[in-house]
Amino acid sequence: MNVEQRQLKEWISTYPLLQPIMNLKPVVWLNPKLKKMADMNNLPVSLADMEKAEQLWQRFAPFLASEFPDTAEANGIVESPLREIPNMKTQLNDRFTDNIEGLLFLKCDNELPIAGSIKARGGVYEVLHHAEKLAIDAGIISTEQSYEQFSSGKFKEFFSQYSIGVGSTGNLGLSIGIISAKLGFQVFVYMSADAKQWKKELLREKGATVVEFKGDFSEAILAGRNETLAKPNAYFVDDEKSKHLFLGYSVAAFRLKQQLNDAGVQVDAEHPLFVYLPCGVGGAPGGIAFGLKQVFGDEVHCFFVEPTHSPAVLIGLMTGAKNKVCVQDFGIDNMTEGDGLAVGRPSSFASGISEKTVSGIYTIEDQQLFSLLTLLASSEGIFVEPSATAGLLGPLKIQASDYAQVNKIPMNTATHIVWATGGALVPKEEMDGFYQRGNEDLGV
Repeated sequence: MNVEQRQLKEWISTYPLLQPIMNLKPVVWLNPKLKKMADMNNLPVSLADMEKAEQLWQRFAPFLASEFPDTAEANGIVESPLREIPNMKTQLNDRFTDNIEGLLFLKCDNELPIAGSIKARGGVYEVLHHAEKLAIDAGIISTEQSYEQFSSGKFKEFFSQYSIGVGSTGNLGLSIGIISAKLGFQVFVYMSADAKQWKKELLREKGATVVEFKGDFSEAILAGRNETLAKPNAYFVDDEKSKHLFLGYSVAAFRLKQQLNDAGVQVDAEHPLFVYLPCGVGGAPGGIAFGLKQVFGDEVHCFFVEPTHSPAVLIGLMTGAKNKVCVQDFGIDNMTEGDGLAVGRPSSFASGISEKTVSGIYTIEDQQLFSLLTLLASSEGIFVEPSATAGLLGPLKIQASDYAQVNKIPMNTATHIVWATGGALVPKEEMDGFYQRGNEDLGV
């Protein structure tokens, strides 16, 4: 829908935060529709669905360990480390007026095997789910057999009859392209104008066909959906509507619980958990937030972060219009260097769930993404892409709000987890450029 001037004026009157959002100012929005777990009924996904998703990951572990050497050490499980970042905490405390209370960790999805980003969770899972269904329906595998067979020529020949399509700004396309080509599918990645050239080249190198568009993510996904569904034996991975992507992301909560246990970190009412998730279309942060709520209940507080130029999920949730509006309806250009976050319209599937699970959303300016990248690299030796740094200001942003006071949450005993969403596959010359730009922004 195009927002009429009358409707826009009514929304600005009802939601005064809309005016600074439209003026591209960084804001913090606290979600008035957040539900307690006891009141979170009738969701389209469940804890049982998450458990089934984890079982599928386990079935495919022998195949993944065989085909992707970077998963072998973890026996084919696609997971990333959880690292405490005390030096970065010191850097943040030194540069801002407030000090971060509690512990600060980085969830290093920038190191995830296969695709080097958070999209390896959802993208790889959905393709595996589709491949399993095709193979079982064809009678060439059963869930009792070893899935290492998916590496065989017989299976690759079988999957070559089928094609997979996806619309992407970059990282989802990488995950879908890499796993689909490895299984033997024909794969087509429809990429928006902001997608990085090196990602397009890497996809082609891995055997995917890249289709480029001059428009943004919404145009790429619409064209990809239409072209894919017009083909026989074709399957479209739909980032705006996919339950399977969402469930692939959600499984991270099970793994994180174990990692926190291993680190001796307690999560309860006296030791709350805060998680900060960079947000594009909303599927990845939405799936992870849903999973965390299932595992930790009301003791986890999830916050999304979007660029000031691409606050799609923030506007969609605040107004209640969700995917029926886009940032361009509000005069916002959707131009950001936060790769993967340049999304103008939120996910229809994830938004209805996130409306109940996310505690709030804040926005960040592009310049700070590069400054934070350089500070993280200098203080901890961890290199991520610019968008993956977006959560690092989360603890300070939320402490400065009245969220903890209103909800009577003790912050001095909190654990903060910043989700680093990508970076491992970024070419060195690109990363050097990011780092240098951050130095310039910091005045170094």
